[in-house]
Amino acid sequence: MQLKLRFLGAAGNVTGSRYLLEANGFKFMVDCGLYQEREFKSRNWEPFVVPPSTLDAVLLTHAHVDHSGLIPKLVKEGFKGKIYCTSATAEIAKIALMDSARLQEEDAAFKKRRHEREGRTGPYPEAPLYTIENAESSLPLFTPVEYENPVSIGDGVQAIFYDSGHILGASIVKIRCDQNGEQRSVVFTGDLGRPDKPILEDPTLLDQADYVLIESTYGDKVHDDSEDIPQKLADVVNSTHQAGGNIVVPSFAIERSQEILYHMNELLIENRIPHIMVFLDSPMAVKVTQVFKDHPDFYDKEMTERVQQGKSPFDFPGLVLVKSVDESKAINHIKGTSMIIAGSGMCNGGRIKHHLVSNIGRRESTLLFVGYQANGTLGRRIVNGEKKVRILGQTYRIKARVAQIGGFSAHADRNELVQWLTGLKKPPRRVFVVHGEADVAQSFAEHLRGEMGWDVSVPGYQDEVILD
Repeated sequence: MQLKLRFLGAAGNVTGSRYLLEANGFKFMVDCGLYQEREFKSRNWEPFVVPPSTLDAVLLTHAHVDHSGLIPKLVKEGFKGKIYCTSATAEIAKIALMDSARLQEEDAAFKKRRHEREGRTGPYPEAPLYTIENAESSLPLFTPVEYENPVSIGDGVQAIFYDSGHILGASIVKIRCDQNGEQRSVVFTGDLGRPDKPILEDPTLLDQADYVLIESTYGDKVHDDSEDIPQKLADVVNSTHQAGGNIVVPSFAIERSQEILYHMNELLIENRIPHIMVFLDSPMAVKVTQVFKDHPDFYDKEMTERVQQGKSPFDFPGLVLVKSVDESKAINHIKGTSMIIAGSGMCNGGRIKHHLVSNIGRRESTLLFVGYQANGTLGRRIVNGEKKVRILGQTYRIKARVAQIGGFSAHADRNELVQWLTGLKKPPRRVFVVHGEADVAQSFAEHLRGEMGWDVSVPGYQDEVILD
């Protein structure tokens, strides 16, 4: 038996997740993600290594665009097969891909105007990578599957999806190949979640795998204790309420926003904070929250009990799901303390900028950061303690309190990744460390070799290996 695996993304970096597996004469991709780091974005424009029309299927671990965002380009260039994923992943991916296509069109139009004004050409084409029409064409190809229900994707080739505990509907994908009486299994963790996180079940432990591709986003770190989140959040809300300001929360639309709502709901039920208005001011987050509401089958026991008690974190008194621009603008005319959750999570765009303008100069308000802030982003400049920042073309002095709460990460840390791997009853033939910055992936690989004594490697971009 011979399997051929090629690493087309998330190898030595953390976005653009894409792997090509050839088995029993069939070709399929696991994930088809968009590169988001500036230094790798040109790869999004490169031709696929095989004609998309020759691919039999795509297996999608979850809906984040660094795993799904190149699907419209794949379809645009000829892919007509099925895209297998859970029902929740399919619904969230459709929201994310339509939003990504809109941004592709807007960015291309802006770039074209700028180049015309400056009389030059840029490094990328002025046409969008793909259009809204291309994204719409990909939607009928999504084919929902259930956790732990094997799906035949070719003669002697099965895919089994397991709960990864990362975001709603996210999966670990196990490929089983049978040929001439032999069987091999290849496991793709996708993005692995953390145990004991709210709303979702813990990542499923697998007891067997011949080959494992494991993510390493935080393979060199140990997260803050998530048990501290409720008290830290309560402290921020109570102190800001006492001061008479607002709590402004830049947040990602998928999972992070819903997790904040969960913790706010718990604090309100326990009467640990005043009953303030909470505005979810992100059209995308509102749509994703509706997907959460529509899929209680993915909830963990505690979340299920809350919903059965009529105390859902997506319906609590005082929660307002903001949809229109006029509703968003009206928030800043409300007197008293409120929490405003808006995108983007790193303050790079979206409605959060307008709420920052209204609150950044108020000493009584708090800017609360609950996610990673990448270098060069407005969010990073604020949390780094800069005194002045430029927002929407004007400079503002930061007078508001700046607070951060760690422990929200939806990615397993080094210890949690090792804990998941120890569920395997015997060592795999080989472990591939992927989806991590180059130095982080190497560090985690060395840790695994020392801790487990396994055969561990860190593949590079476009590397190809034969799995015997």
